[in-house]
Amino acid sequence: MKIIILAGGGGSRLFPLSRTSYPKQFLKLNSNKSLLELTIDRFSTLVKPADMVIVTNQDYVQLVKTELIASNALEAHILVEPVARNTAPAIAFAVRYCIDTLGCEEDEVMFVTPADHIISPVEKFTTNLGQAVVLAESHKIVTLGIKPDSPETGYGYIKAGQPLGSGFKVDSFREKPDRATAEAYLAAGGYYWNSGMFAFTIAGFLEELRAHRGDLYALTTTSLEEMRANFTQMPNISFDYAVAEKSEQVVMLPFLAEWSDIGSWGAV
Repeated sequence: MKIIILAGGGGSRLFPLSRTSYPKQFLKLNSNKSLLELTIDRFSTLVKPADMVIVTNQDYVQLVKTELIASNALEAHILVEPVARNTAPAIAFAVRYCIDTLGCEEDEVMFVTPADHIISPVEKFTTNLGQAVVLAESHKIVTLGIKPDSPETGYGYIKAGQPLGSGFKVDSFREKPDRATAEAYLAAGGYYWNSGMFAFTIAGFLEELRAHRGDLYALTTTSLEEMRANFTQMPNISFDYAVAEKSEQVVMLPFLAEWSDIGSWGAV
């Protein structure tokens, strides 16, 4: 298994503490460790640092290196996007890196996670991860859904369908709703917040990419160096839009731990 950590976002939702030059993933909000360091630590009992690929941009490389020193994870790989192109190209770039540089076979499981979430306790998350790997190995695209405790309008939602293993087939993804719609989701039940975490095999990822985004698939199935050279041709599209919302192979696992994406000062 390889862990793909998305650490290129430059959001300023926690301004003025978070800003373009020092985004949220590098902040220390609830401990003496940054959110990125906590993310690295979360996987340290499951994989070696050399099995982690941190996708970021050139502006944040030194910040990432500092976090790797703090986490004693200097063997982790830093993959620099030539330009920002949203999560689908970032994930595709990391998958290509795992194939070309790390020698991964197509049956290897990739687990994709943002770098700036708070999750506790780690033991429950580890259980979720084990469930996700089993489903991913059956060529499913696995996502983790958060059971909502309020009519949150800042998250996308996932509507659970029929049970499948320890999770559910995904009936549909829903965009960030207005307040009335969010309240209706909460009252109806069966809706979960979209965590932005995914698991899949390389083969499963490439097959769904080929089926739903031929342009991105064509770029991803070149070499790493060709992909880097042509990165400006990448569509600016999220993984949700490119694959997850279209695929019939998506399975959602209910999240077992406590979770927050710390998306606002209210959340903090």
